[in-house]
Parts: sequence; C-alpha cells; structure tokens
Amino acid sequence: MKESVNAATRCRELIGKIKAGEFSPIYLLMGEEPYYLDLLCDALIENVLDEFSRDFNETIRYGADVDAETVITDARRFPMMAERQLVVVKDAQAMRDLESLATYCENPLDSTVLVLLMRGASADKRKALYKQCSKNGVVVESNPLRDYEMPGWISQYFASRGVEISPDAAALLAEYSGTDMSKIALETDKLLKNLPERTKSVSAGDIERNVGISREVSVFELTKEISFRNGEKALRIASRLGESPRFSMPMTVGALFSYFSRVLKYAALKEKNRFPDRIQTAAVLQGVNHYFWKEYDVAVSNYPVRKAMAAISLLCDYDYKGKGGDVGEASPGELLIELVLKILNL
Repeated sequence: MKESVNAATRCRELIGKIKAGEFSPIYLLMGEEPYYLDLLCDALIENVLDEFSRDFNETIRYGADVDAETVITDARRFPMMAERQLVVVKDAQAMRDLESLATYCENPLDSTVLVLLMRGASADKRKALYKQCSKNGVVVESNPLRDYEMPGWISQYFASRGVEISPDAAALLAEYSGTDMSKIALETDKLLKNLPERTKSVSAGDIERNVGISREVSVFELTKEISFRNGEKALRIASRLGESPRFSMPMTVGALFSYFSRVLKYAALKEKNRFPDRIQTAAVLQGVNHYFWKEYDVAVSNYPVRKAMAAISLLCDYDYKGKGGDVGEASPGELLIELVLKILNL
C-alpha cells in the first residue's frame, strides 16, 4: 500500500483501521515532519496488543543500538499466548545495516507487526527496503508543510477539536510555532485547558493572553503595516521585534520573502486582469484565507510588480546580511529596521 499525498488524511484512515484491529505486517513511517509518524506509532503500540500480552510480545528497539539480524530474529519469533507480536524500531535510520531488513520485508510473518520509525529521515525509494515495504506493508511519508499552509492546517486542527479559530488567530499561532505541528498541538492543548469549558471559538486575543505572543510585535503585524505603508507603526514593530529574545533575522526575512512573493504573483495577475475572479485569486494566494485578501489588494496597490520585485531583491540582500554576510557592526535588530525603511521607501 503506497503513501498518500495527504499525510493527515492517511493518518486518520490508518488510525481508524488500527483501532478496529486491522493491522499490516509492516509499517514504514518516515519523513521530516514527525507529528503524524508519532501519532501512528503510538496508536500501534496502544492497540496491537492488550495489556496482558504486552510483557511477552512487545519489543521496542532503537536504531543506534541494534542491527538487522537482531530485528529479523525478533520479527520471526512467534507470539506467546497471543494472536500477534509487535516489534518497533525507533530511529531506524540510525541502523548501519537498515537496508538488510528488506530480506524479512520480502516475506513478513502475518503474526508480527513490524514498525520502522524514521523521524526526520526517509528510506531510499530506489532500494529494496522501501520497495518491499510498499509491496507488503504500509508506507507513510510525512513532510513539513510550507509556512503559508500552516494557518489552514491550524484551522483544521482546531476544528478537529471542536473549536473554531479566527483567521488572524491562526496566522498569529502559525507565526509563533512555525511549521512545527507537535508544538502547535501542545500549545492548543494548553490553550484549551486555560479557556472556559465549552469554548467554541478562539480569537487572536485568546492566543495573545494564553500563548504569550502579541500581535503588537509579530511579523504577521509587521507585514500588514508595511503593506499599508504605515511607516511609523511598521518601524515601531520592527524595533520591538529586533529587541525580542526570540528574534531571528533569517526567519523574519523568510516570512517577509514569502509574503512579497505572494504580493508579486497577485500583482502580476492583476496586471493581466484588473478584476480576477475568486478561483484565480485563490490560485495565486495559495493557502491565504480569504479574510486577508483585502490586505493583499492594498499591498498590490502600494507595491505593484516592479516595486514587489525590488522588495524581493532587498530581502535576498538582507537574507545574506542576516546570516552574517558583510554587515559591519550592525546588530540584527538594526538590520531589520534598515530593511523595513528601504521597503517603505520603494
């Protein structure tokens, strides 16, 4: 069974089967984003065996401490007083001879559930292990979402918890957490515990009060003030951002680069068609909630194609400077103020 493009959907489907007692003999869980991989691995550990059978039939190994021969011996052992046994290899990518497991995966035992968990790494799809796991088991690959996809993912995650989150609150939480899904899940759990029971909606104010971040000093708010050419506010936010202990010039420049890349695409679209329809707009503002489309309309009026391209050129220059290139004695915070001032003066 081959991986699905949508890791979230794939994960839900598999966890449903696991809870229903439908197991594959092999699970290869791999990829840079560990959130869904951990969910699946935990679901297997919780459901393959009952509590009584666990002591005799559960084997958990770690890749740095085990070789293929040992794992194969574990997997070929028959269960004791149970229908099946579970063998889990965590950090399987650390095994020196991982590829040698292909021999077992070619003809796995139905009475063994073998889980190969590769957090932050992937098996070589050209080689036998991946091919045999795909043929005789389940392969799930989970890769990080792009930054612009995170607010949408956060909205879906909150919905799965029975709570609606406003678009600006989702954007604020995405900025704080980056693309770390596990961090977002943890912050969501903390947030929902702090809010009154039966809360059905979460605002940006709730995020500010309970997660410890503020719109006043966020890149999200900085892009908004730059787009509206509110110079005084933009420079004040840039100054406070630069003073923050969590401030990272490369991350801030990256966020601004993503924003102006979308502005450039939207500006190019509006040069061809002054009044694009919703489908065309959604295509170029991929992942942007329609709640923010008006902001992009203003941004395009202030930064048409040529100015958007100039802003992106500046961001490339300051990406280099923010990583230590040719900056003299300027601090990262001073570099940010300088960058914002130059963008505002385009």
